[in-house]
Amino acid sequence: MNTTNPLLKPFTAKDQAIPFDQIKVEHYVPAIEEAIKVAKDNIAKIKATTAAPNFENTILALEASTELVDMAGGIYGNLEIANADEALQALAKDIYPKITALSSDISLDDEIFRRVKTVYDNRNSMNLNPEQLRLLEKTYLSFSRNGALLNATDKETLRQIDQEMSVLGPKYSENVLKATNSFEMILDKKEDVEGLPEGALEGAAAMAEAKGHKGKWLFNLQIPSYLPFLTYAKNRALREKMWRAYASRAFKGDFDNQSNVLKIVELRAKRAKLLGFNTHADFVLAERMAKNPQTVNDFLSKLLTASRDAGKRDLAEVAEYAKKLDGIKDLQPWDFGYYSEKLKEEKYAFNEEDLRPYFQLEKVVDGVFAHAKKLYGLTFKENKDIPVYHPEVKAYEIYEEKTGKYMGLFYTDYFPRETKKGGAWMTQFRGQGLIGGEMKRPHVSIVCNFTKPTPTKPSLLSYDEVRTLFHEFGHALHGMLSECTYQSLSGTNVYWDFVELPSQIMENWVGEKEGLDLFARHYQTNEPMPADLIQKLKASQKFQAGYASCRQLQFAMMDMAWHTTDPSTIKDVDAFEEKATANTRLFPKLDGVNSSVSFSHIFAGGYSAGYYSYKWAEVLDADAFEYFKEKGLFNEEVAKKFKENILSRGGTEHPMELYKKFRGREPDTNALLRRDGLI
Repeated sequence: MNTTNPLLKPFTAKDQAIPFDQIKVEHYVPAIEEAIKVAKDNIAKIKATTAAPNFENTILALEASTELVDMAGGIYGNLEIANADEALQALAKDIYPKITALSSDISLDDEIFRRVKTVYDNRNSMNLNPEQLRLLEKTYLSFSRNGALLNATDKETLRQIDQEMSVLGPKYSENVLKATNSFEMILDKKEDVEGLPEGALEGAAAMAEAKGHKGKWLFNLQIPSYLPFLTYAKNRALREKMWRAYASRAFKGDFDNQSNVLKIVELRAKRAKLLGFNTHADFVLAERMAKNPQTVNDFLSKLLTASRDAGKRDLAEVAEYAKKLDGIKDLQPWDFGYYSEKLKEEKYAFNEEDLRPYFQLEKVVDGVFAHAKKLYGLTFKENKDIPVYHPEVKAYEIYEEKTGKYMGLFYTDYFPRETKKGGAWMTQFRGQGLIGGEMKRPHVSIVCNFTKPTPTKPSLLSYDEVRTLFHEFGHALHGMLSECTYQSLSGTNVYWDFVELPSQIMENWVGEKEGLDLFARHYQTNEPMPADLIQKLKASQKFQAGYASCRQLQFAMMDMAWHTTDPSTIKDVDAFEEKATANTRLFPKLDGVNSSVSFSHIFAGGYSAGYYSYKWAEVLDADAFEYFKEKGLFNEEVAKKFKENILSRGGTEHPMELYKKFRGREPDTNALLRRDGLI
């Protein structure tokens, strides 16, 4: 391909790493348009094949047909949420509909589907291996779930729905980001920041100075700024101001998402009905371990029964403590974190901030690498010659320690920016498997929003941030240890309610002395975290477990309500949310705030009718980690079984079969309740 567009030229860096240093905003649309032409040519070749349809000339050819689009679109999609100025964001309304139109063209193509169906109908006589059979089944299902069996009129309706949906999610996400960035609170009185830890104050002073307010403190709605303020600031009125600003993001005002929420659920329901499903949740769950909404609702109800009374007790205990300490008679949501932290400090004689000096970011990164080495034999080597998309991003080469085998590239991006959406996630710039007819290793990335360094201190993470890093690194391991043949089955391409197992199980090691001893050292003295501090941390692990469980169940049940209710009966976003959360709310609903309008996981992040997956996977990870605890936290045999049956197999088999090969049985659903002290 003769071109000057860096997205279309051969990549020449290590392992064809992406030339981020050469790609400019103006390159994306032409590259994606050219990639779509290439894909259409590939589809035309499949249709022109005169030989009888078989696995190679149809299923494998389809898998390879959109490689260029997947690559260019994937780069844009990753940067659009990790490092997008307004110019890059503005391309979304052009790029996503183009890619969606191509997907519709393929999935609604009668000739292509006839070929796929012929191979599928004759699968038993084709001598296919299990992975080929899995890819064939997944391909056939993908066509049927994307309209291949519909009549011409319904196909056109589906195409229009998918076009509209392709811009709604990015628009929703953009509104949340803009609403988050629109709030800043600048303080200049010492009494207004009383109670805040030194590190939080220093970070707030540095942000204020960067915005031209030297000598003051600036707080915003990014989690490293917002959370310490809610947890430690003594000024109740300012806590309320921060809480209300956060809880009302994208609710009314300039970046209102209410109409986007209503339109998204309407279109999802319409699409599901068109494809023969009662609800969007029925459509989604047909391809999940849970299988149907009834199973999910029964699962969540069982957990709520075990959690609700404990949650009420947790709340009552904090309310009583706030009353005793400061005479607070009406505990509010903006009080809970503050008094909960003080109560924990009194009960367990330690403050979360006592942990921070032992969690210097660089040491925690060394810690996740040490865990990967001890458990799975991986080593990481930073390569500063590999191009990155922002100066804060680092790139590493991954190797198998024993064999020296190259395993892929790993990118890390840790700090908040106004061009990055909130939260933390793992993603890939290249999957593992066949690409261009050759087996390729993955290029994996994790993106976070952690506490930044200050002029006098390195980045010192909270315990929650450490857990988040281990969580996302668990996802990354799922990508980098993949040993599959086909990209669409490799790595994290598994059922959504299974994908959180590798991530959530990694969090367990940072609750154990054996895990913490590998990396938790004081940033100034290099002394290891004292054993008594680790013991206090462990003792406090079940603190407020009922409250925390109710909070997660509230999100999961609200998600299911949005995606099992007939949208024509929903007239008001806030009224619907109030009704949907009535059984899980521990605080009364307050006016002017709303979660649905900033619930990016389900409205812009792939978790629709899927937020229950976190709790579902918690059951799996609690049960799986019990196996490690029985045999030893770094037991080679158990780690090898987890690597070979879970981390390396992607979606090549049903997840329950993979889990049983690892554990020797199905998961024990009470493992989670045991861990949380709820039974």
